[in-house]
Parts: sequence; structure tokens; C-alpha cells
Amino acid sequence: MGYAKVYAAWKDDPETFWMEQAKAIDWTRPPTKALDDSNAPLYRWFTDAEVNTCYNAVDRHVENGRGEQAAIIYDSPVTQTKHSISYAQLQTRVAALAGALRAKGITKGDRVIIYMPMIPEALEAMLACARLGAIHSVVFGGFAANELAVRIDDATPKAIIAGSCGIEPGRIVAYKPLLDGAIELANHKPEFCVIFQREQELAALTPGRDFDWHAFQAGVEPAECVPVSGDHPAYILYTSGTTGAPKGVVRPTAGHLVALNWTMKAVYNVNPGEVFWAASDVGWVVGHSYICYAPLIHGNTTVVFEGKPIGTPDAGTFWRVIEEHDVKSFFTAPTAFRAIKREDPKGAMIKDYDISGLRALYLAGERADPDTIEWAQRVMGVPVYDHWWQTETGYTIAGNPAGIEALPVKIGSPTVAMPGYDVQILDEAGQPVQPGALGAIAVKLPLPPGTLPTLWNAEDRFVQSYLTTFPGYYETGDAGMIDEDGYLYIMARTDDVINVAGHRLSTGAMEEVLAAHPDVGECAVIGVSDTLKGQLPLGFICLNAGCDRSHADIGAEVIAAVREKIGPVAAFKLVAVVDRLPKTRSGKILRGTMVKIADGAAYKMPATIDDPTILDEIEAALKPLGYAGG
Repeated sequence: MGYAKVYAAWKDDPETFWMEQAKAIDWTRPPTKALDDSNAPLYRWFTDAEVNTCYNAVDRHVENGRGEQAAIIYDSPVTQTKHSISYAQLQTRVAALAGALRAKGITKGDRVIIYMPMIPEALEAMLACARLGAIHSVVFGGFAANELAVRIDDATPKAIIAGSCGIEPGRIVAYKPLLDGAIELANHKPEFCVIFQREQELAALTPGRDFDWHAFQAGVEPAECVPVSGDHPAYILYTSGTTGAPKGVVRPTAGHLVALNWTMKAVYNVNPGEVFWAASDVGWVVGHSYICYAPLIHGNTTVVFEGKPIGTPDAGTFWRVIEEHDVKSFFTAPTAFRAIKREDPKGAMIKDYDISGLRALYLAGERADPDTIEWAQRVMGVPVYDHWWQTETGYTIAGNPAGIEALPVKIGSPTVAMPGYDVQILDEAGQPVQPGALGAIAVKLPLPPGTLPTLWNAEDRFVQSYLTTFPGYYETGDAGMIDEDGYLYIMARTDDVINVAGHRLSTGAMEEVLAAHPDVGECAVIGVSDTLKGQLPLGFICLNAGCDRSHADIGAEVIAAVREKIGPVAAFKLVAVVDRLPKTRSGKILRGTMVKIADGAAYKMPATIDDPTILDEIEAALKPLGYAGG
């Protein structure tokens, strides 16, 4: 069946569709029905089933003769280390860690915070929690102590599993002092901590509270898999809230298994046994879904990469990993490719590598601008698929279903809605708009299996944040449009649609124009306050390596290009040339913070910021334009 028939089959009978996908999972007690709508609009899936995630991700592959296959390939250019772990080895390691946690009192429903770098042990910690039915909450390694403390107080973990340090290009980040500081700040205190010591930075252990990873597991009986109910939380993942307080997205166990397993073939077009690589971090939802869980559930080999797209050692590192490990399907953020393109504009370094085994590149996490997609297509010679989803959903809302039917790519669009998602564009009154009209992107309820059923300890906030603006719909917080062919276009966060003298304009459309300039490597457009027009667009541009042209000339050219492509109505005349843009560690540009700096408003340092010093550079660039107190 092609995409249209598969999507129609889901829409006509969602119950049968999801029960069919559930057959690919090994259940302790199979579900008798998919959807539980008894508490609508708080929908749940597979509630009468019993299952264990770790069994499906590890043990069943060993039992089915896949034990010698590599489950994890660890590739760390920052430590010059590479090794692989088979499914049989992974089973032994995870069962041992789970047994040690059980011996210290961790049982079904207990929370465990994981605070680790990009090493295989991070995945082992996640899987060991899942083995016991404990609920893990991975917090990005190196997160500030006060932010970690907020998460400790919200999740109230019985234990914390941490690495002694993380390794960034040119520096070591000691985690233990941050962990100690967080525990001191938090009202809730964990009963114990398990520390994985890395030779680059050994941590001082607190007697009676901290245990060495290896000594902790010595002589302990390995643990078997503990079945949990279908709606049991697999994990909590905190996402920054617009109010500043983080939101604990809850991931339900059974729906997570069913949906993620389905996506590996349908979206990413890989077969069991093949190598899949998501270049992200376990601290983000991409790391949860597509470094740890989905590839292992589906029987793939997953790559755990501890490095950066550039600087570890150069802009060819992605090509090396793809060649060396025979990666079939590759997923990363557009930001990573913008960094490579800026460093190696002609893509010369790819000529040193053979990436002919790669089927496709998948981009998500930020809008993939047409210029970056076209560059990647040209340089790599494989299909480049943008796709769109959120921490809250855990997998693709809209994408190109390459494993069902590779649809024509329309650059600028993540293609079409996946089965499970009835995506609509609504006006401010909640009414559907005409094809091609800009509006709020919403998904008709119920959301599909595996998406968030609530927020941790915050059901009212869940309803208020996502279900109240448009009754009967999930509010995505993104703005966009759907064309006559059903292709979706994500133009901006709803907050990034700016109002210039009564005209609603997408900053994303302006960014596309800036990114198309041959000297621009990266860019961002924000809306700044203006007494006459309400808001004005202001562009930030980063120039490609080796560009030595006048900044004033380039600024004039991009202003002219916006005027030509979008029109005088955009009133685009403010451009700042900067060396870099402030981003989260997953590569999202911190546009909201930039707006506050430009408007001279108070702002809280974003918890996820990669390098806080960039904000000073942004402020300095704005002052000559008359903003940020200039």
C-alpha cells in the first residue's frame, strides 16, 4: 500500500490500525483494545496490556538469535575510543545494573535521574530502569546545578546515576560538583547516587551516599524484566516551559513501544540488523527515541557518537562515521549541517569518504531552510528529508514516509502528516483556514499512541498548555500552512509570527531569504518592538568561513533580497553580522531570549544554552542598531 492508502486506513479505523502495529511487540499480556477514551480529552492507549520495554529492546533479540549482532556502536572522537556492544553483552550489562539498583531498593514506579554524557552507559542506565519498571528522567549532562535541582524536586528521584564528567572540544566538564550543588539546593534528597568514573576526571565520592558504578554492581544477582501496565510512565523528560518552569513530559510505555517500532521502517526505512545513527544527545527527545529506544526495539544497531559536527577533529567527521560503520539512515539537526556548510562551503571533505551505503538524511529539531537542504542534497547525493515533531509527541508528526512510499520532496516542507495525526491549520477563532493560509498548527484529538498523556504532577498545566486554546485539538505552538497537495509548512513558532503594522509575517520566511545569500552560513530573524509599526523584523547573519567582503555590502544585499521576495510590507531594514548565534545544546536558536535582549527586557538565562557568553556578543551587535540599550 502507498502512503495515501495507509493514511486513509488509519483515519477510517484507528483502532484496527494500532492493534495491527501492536502485533510487532512482545507482550506479557497483549492489549484487547487500543484506545481508552473513558477520561477524554485525557486519552490513553493499550491500558489493559502488560509489557516491558527493556525486554523488547534487548532480551527478545537475544532469544531470537540476534545476540551476536552489535546493539550499540560507541564512537568518541573526543576520547579517541571506538567499540561495539552486542545484544548479548548489552543484556548482561543491563541486567547487572538493574540487579544492583533493585538490591538498593529501586522498584516499579520509583524515579531515577540520569545525568550522563554520550557514552553507552547512559543507554544502559535508561534500559536498567525500564527493566525494573522504574521511571527515568534523563537530565542533560553538565546542566547547571539550579536547573538540575528543580528537576530533582519535581521528579523526587530515589536515586541519581551520573557520569564523573563530560568532554567538550578542548575542555572537560566536571559533572560531580554540579550534581553535589544540585542536591544541596534541592529540597528532595536522593537516597543514593551511582557514579560512572571516567579517567579524564575522577569524581570524589560522598561516603554513604555515592557508589562507584563497577563496585556497585559487584556480586549482585542480575534482574529479570518486570512487566508494567500499558499506560505506566516509561520516563519523564523535562522541556523548557514558556513560563520558565520546566514541564515534565510523560511517556507511556506501551504506546511508546508500538509507535517507535513502526517508525523505524515506515519513516526511516531501515530493516532489523542495519545501522541507524541519530547524531543527537540522550538528554533530548531525539536521543531517547532514536539513539536508545526505537533502534533497539526494532533490532537495529544504534550509534552513540560523542563528538561534534565540526572540531572533532574537522567538518568531515560525520562522513567518516557514516563510511566506517556503514550507516544506512542518518538523522541530525539542520544546525549541524549549517555548521559543516559554514566550515566547508564547497563540501570538499566528503570526497575523502565513501558514503554510498547511506539511503537518506533526516533533519529535525529546527526548521530546515531550503539552502541547507539543497546544499546537503548536492554534497551527499542522497534524499534529504525534513521532518517535524516535538518532545511532547516523541516521534514524527509530519514527514516523508520513505519506508512506505518516498513522496516527492518539496523544499521547505516536512511533507505530510503521519498516520495517527490529523493535522489542521486554525485561525484565532479555532476555525480551519483555506489551503495556503497561515495559521496555528493543531492536531485533532486523540493524539496517537506514545505521545504525552499528561505532564508529571501537573495535569491542570497539561490541559491549560495544550488542550484549552482550541477545544478538541492539541495545540502545537507552531504556525504554518498546508498547501493544495496536503504538504505541511512550518513557518515559525506561534510566538515568532510577528505583526508589522497589522500584517502577520513569518520570521521563518525571511530567514529562508537570508540563508539563500551565498555568503550567509547561518541566520535568525526576530521581531523587535517598534513604536510606529508595533514590531519590526531584525536579522542576524553569520558569514561563511573565508568570506572577506564588506559587512555593509552583504547587509544591503540581504535587505534588498527580502524586499524583493517578501515585499516592502516586511519593513526589513535591520541586519546585524555576528560570529555565532545563541543556541541550546540541541541546536535550537534562542530567538525568544534574543528578542528580550533587543527590547531591553529582563530575561532568565536559558537552562539549555550552549555558551552564555554569546548573549554579550548579541547585545554588542544590537547597540549600533539602536537596540539593547543602544
